[in-house]
Amino acid sequence: MTFDDIFTGSKVMAILRGMSPRETVAVAGTLWDAGVTVLEIPIATAVAVASLRAVADAARERGLRVGAGTVITTEQVRAAAEANAQYTVAPGLDLTVAEASQTAGLPHLPGVGSATEVQQAWLAGYRWLKAFPAAALGPAWVNALLGPFPDVRFVATGGLSVSTAPGYLDAGARVVALGAALADPGQRDQISRLLAA
Repeated sequence: MTFDDIFTGSKVMAILRGMSPRETVAVAGTLWDAGVTVLEIPIATAVAVASLRAVADAARERGLRVGAGTVITTEQVRAAAEANAQYTVAPGLDLTVAEASQTAGLPHLPGVGSATEVQQAWLAGYRWLKAFPAAALGPAWVNALLGPFPDVRFVATGGLSVSTAPGYLDAGARVVALGAALADPGQRDQISRLLAA
């Protein structure tokens, strides 16, 4: 499995952070019903790992995939694998963590925020990259980096809302990730419009 498979037909990824396992599963179900099929659960705490495991079990029943986010250590890679995550996501570029994830059979989405990091990730064989923090970088950054790296596929993440996300897709990002915005039920209700745009 690769991110080409994971993101096929998807241009929105949801990041569900800081909720109990029960609440995370409930919000995940709402998003799945709305058409968001790619989810990331950050695993900075033990409760978050439990939320990941609960959502991964619920996703399997629907034939969907869930990944572990904010994976910045090899120990977290192991925790993600044990919780049945199917991929890992990091805020930055650490090739040791990336390789540990690949060795565990989990595709890894490293974070990048500069041309140097994009180049390092590209040279290491990564084509799907997390542009982070996207709100600070801006859509023009995505567009500019696609010039020297036309085969890179950016997932714009960090500070986006339902209203700002289309600008990143227009600039060439393949996927936009919504995290904190989804804490607002109003934005969750608007997500179907973003999917249809």
